[in-house]
Amino acid sequence: MAKFETKKIRNVALLGHSGSGKTSLAEAMLYLAGETDRLGTVAAGNTVSDYDPEEIARKISVSASLMNMTWKDIKINLLDTPGYLDFTGEVLQALRVADSAIITVDGKAGIEVGTELAWDLAVKAGLPRAFFINKFDDNEARFGRVLDSLQETFGKSVCPLTIPMVKNGTVVGMIDLIDRVAHVFDDKGKHSSEAVPAESEEAVAKYRDMLMEAVASTNEDLMMKFFDGEEITHDEAVEAVHEGTLSGEIVPVFCGAATKLWGVWTLMDKIAESFPRHTAKKQEKLEDGKTMEIKVDGEPAIFVFKTVADPFVGKMSFFKVMSGSVKRDMTLRNNTSGSSEKLAHIYIMKGKKQTEVEELDCGDIGMVAKLSATNTNDTLTQSSDFSYAKIQFPTPYYVKAMVPAGKGDEGKLSQSIARMVEEDYTLRFENDPETKQLLIYGLGEVHLSVLSARLKSRFSLNINYEVPRIAYREKITKSVDVEGKHKKQNGGSGQYGHVKMRFSPSEEEGLTFTVSVVGGTVPKNFYPAVEKGIQEAMAKGAAGFPMMGLCADLYDGSYHAVDSDEISFKTAASLAYKKCLEEAAPVILEPVGDLFISVPESMVGDVMGDLNKRRGSVMGMEPTPDHKGYTTVQATAPKSEILDYPIVLRAMTQGRGSFTYQVTGYDVVPGNLAAKIKEEYKDR
Repeated sequence: MAKFETKKIRNVALLGHSGSGKTSLAEAMLYLAGETDRLGTVAAGNTVSDYDPEEIARKISVSASLMNMTWKDIKINLLDTPGYLDFTGEVLQALRVADSAIITVDGKAGIEVGTELAWDLAVKAGLPRAFFINKFDDNEARFGRVLDSLQETFGKSVCPLTIPMVKNGTVVGMIDLIDRVAHVFDDKGKHSSEAVPAESEEAVAKYRDMLMEAVASTNEDLMMKFFDGEEITHDEAVEAVHEGTLSGEIVPVFCGAATKLWGVWTLMDKIAESFPRHTAKKQEKLEDGKTMEIKVDGEPAIFVFKTVADPFVGKMSFFKVMSGSVKRDMTLRNNTSGSSEKLAHIYIMKGKKQTEVEELDCGDIGMVAKLSATNTNDTLTQSSDFSYAKIQFPTPYYVKAMVPAGKGDEGKLSQSIARMVEEDYTLRFENDPETKQLLIYGLGEVHLSVLSARLKSRFSLNINYEVPRIAYREKITKSVDVEGKHKKQNGGSGQYGHVKMRFSPSEEEGLTFTVSVVGGTVPKNFYPAVEKGIQEAMAKGAAGFPMMGLCADLYDGSYHAVDSDEISFKTAASLAYKKCLEEAAPVILEPVGDLFISVPESMVGDVMGDLNKRRGSVMGMEPTPDHKGYTTVQATAPKSEILDYPIVLRAMTQGRGSFTYQVTGYDVVPGNLAAKIKEEYKDR
């Protein structure tokens, strides 16, 4: 494939609610561009972008997929993203390198949760946005109703560029409001132009006036023409839409039916003529918060936005050329690891199909395999030492314990998970030394289900999920004086250690050991042995959990000049500790933490009611920064009560809620629950 100059490259991310037609739209665009010879469908599992076995089986996108096509001498790099909330990390990867975003909306369902979240993510990424109202051919679709709701939700900058054409109550085509031309489509998606039918004239006048008002708002001269009743020319309107889309003053709305190829032709025309190129934003953000001018002819620099652990190809690094151009066999330095990496082969992608190229220009997106020391978020340059702003991935809180189905697979599991975590930054792996469990954190049930399936297909590793154990602690609640004596005589030298100790609760986390012995009843050289004996014994409390917050004062005892040794006093201290457990009323402590929940204001009551059921305590509320109409509830809650909270909060708020949680300390478990915990853990 010939190299494309920066000005002829468009990087577009497809966003939207799951099932709104992102993948179908991508498939339609590829087909019309001549990149495929048949129109794949999600139902048949033969689309270009959904090629992963899990995507085919589940009939949803689970990974961001890169596809390139040429349309009227313009190269369009399309990034099809998942709509399911468990795969938000994939959306963020695509948004980091896209220069604009198209949000698909179901013409029947209208605005859904995924529509709102897609808008929020695109706004946060600072990308120009457009809507594509899909399935407009359905008899139940209502373009006017959907457009009104888009304007009501996202503002008056939302305005139509195309509207459905209706004849005898049935949608038969669409009308381009700038050209005032009607388009009727054949079975192959190709369109023929005709005059606007009489029954659509009223709708055209209404919506074109809406469009021209938005066009006029981008320029004072156009505003004067609009209010003076002068006609805004075609070229002026096209240029104003381009500039308005860039600035966010105009959010164009297109309509169509992706599976029938209706309206897709026009959308692709508008992408080619009006959507921004990489250099439109002029500056690129750096990791240190500063910005750098984008230079088409500058030093070669790339940003790796996605990594895939392919069992056959090896490590695949997807990158965007941020500055200059890169060529095959070029060597760049990774500014994160400091290693030099050779770009031995450069590919452009069309789903899973790889096409090798010699060179990619500034703004283009490609893939290079087998970069050993390069991961997602890394910046590679020729000589400069800077890094581009990294993708900020959401913290995973949904956790499960992993158990290999096969014996002896623990080592294989750790190696395989390490490769998956390298690929997916919304996964987190932890080997918990206290509970002796291998823990995996993800964004939800489907996320971890896909992980399990990929471990099986890629690494022939079967795993089972279990509920994670909680790392409980114990603490005494009373001060007690106890005695520990170890005496053993088997002929010859014996063993003798005798201590009197005072145990009490402490505010410190571990052991606070003091000595108040007078008169040398216990020699100084045995003090460390006593302390060590208690420290080792604290690994288990009365219920079997580690003891914390313990003061131990050695105030008296006795020794034998021949038989006393360190082991004897260590054992005596352990015996004293056991008596302490019998008399000092130990209780079980559980980890608790700070919980910050951001939800729409209307859902605060439901969240607070649910928190009460989870033994949570609400500490306060305040408006969520940078999220109009949302409230942040500040609370504390036990860790054991929020293991399923990612799933519960999503269901409670229809996916609109989010939260952060961090363990900050320990609190006493209520008596009735403590009894259940003891029963549950006694066999362990």
